[in-house]
Amino acid sequence: MVSISLCMIVKDEETVLARCLDSVQGIADEIIIVDTGSSDQTRAIASQYGRVLDFAWCNDFSAARNYSFAQAGCDYILWLDADDVIPPESRAGFAALKQQLAEAAADVVMLPYHVAFDPQGKPTFVYFRERLLRRAAGFTWQGAVHECITPQGRILYADAAVEHRKERKTDSRRNLDIYEKQRAEKGTLTAREQFYYARELMAHQQWDAAVAAFRDFLSRPDGWPENRIEACRNLSDCLCTLGQRDEAKAALLLSFSMDEPRGETCCALAALELQEEHYALARFWYETALRAPRRTERGGFVQVSCYGYIPCLGLCVCCDHLGQHDEAAAWNEHAAAFWPDSPAVAYNRRYFAQRASGAE
Repeated sequence: MVSISLCMIVKDEETVLARCLDSVQGIADEIIIVDTGSSDQTRAIASQYGRVLDFAWCNDFSAARNYSFAQAGCDYILWLDADDVIPPESRAGFAALKQQLAEAAADVVMLPYHVAFDPQGKPTFVYFRERLLRRAAGFTWQGAVHECITPQGRILYADAAVEHRKERKTDSRRNLDIYEKQRAEKGTLTAREQFYYARELMAHQQWDAAVAAFRDFLSRPDGWPENRIEACRNLSDCLCTLGQRDEAKAALLLSFSMDEPRGETCCALAALELQEEHYALARFWYETALRAPRRTERGGFVQVSCYGYIPCLGLCVCCDHLGQHDEAAAWNEHAAAFWPDSPAVAYNRRYFAQRASGAE
């Protein structure tokens, strides 16, 4: 089997670090933890699992990660954040990967990243990350914040998921401040930096500035297609907040010129039409969402519920308003197949039962 170095950068992660490191036992052959200035028990916890090194924080996540990668000595490098875990059901997948990579080496292994979950514990927000990298390929991280490695060479997709189980909020202004400093010093951002800068502005409810930043990003020819599609949805959200609903719809429709319709975009269009009581048109977009292929392997953000639960529930509402009550009840049951304990499904069942009994 190949060997794996786990390389992490951490700061003040005493509440979650042991959970993360316990989850990699038997997977990582070497553990390297780079501390960027902890003032809690992070270093003491980390020292029980592997090597602990120091890195002076310089407002650059890539610099810290590249330092951690430079310490690795195994065949492949696995990276995790302190609030990530490898769930028990993924352990067999990692073991199989170690054997598979020994037989046919890959430069990059892309694995699912589950970052949000429903009440049943099922992932609702998923995308692939460059999770295992061949050390000899010499990959380096790029970007001071929202850093990434551009996959190159032989790329393998596998299904051993990593889960992001956040326990506390991070400094809400940190990322935005880093981007603002970069803009002040360099005068411009790369396309990827511009996309995430716009998202930071949106997260801080700076709606007008976010709209301008997303439009700047979409005007560039070098943006990653998945980021461009996501930017259309984000731009639409900002425009909706500003009360510019027609422009919000236009932003969503723009994404259809970039690739086939995505479930997330169709559900967003349907929601806008539903709010305006355009029930037939909303129904069309919910039906389109159900037919849309879920392109998780392309690396973009995927909201799983937009390919099942949400459009089924939306079709229930649309059909009921259109007077198609039996069909509406059927769609409610389709939604239940995706989320059996959904409060909305339970409410609708009571509503349809009252209709059937003739109650008001």
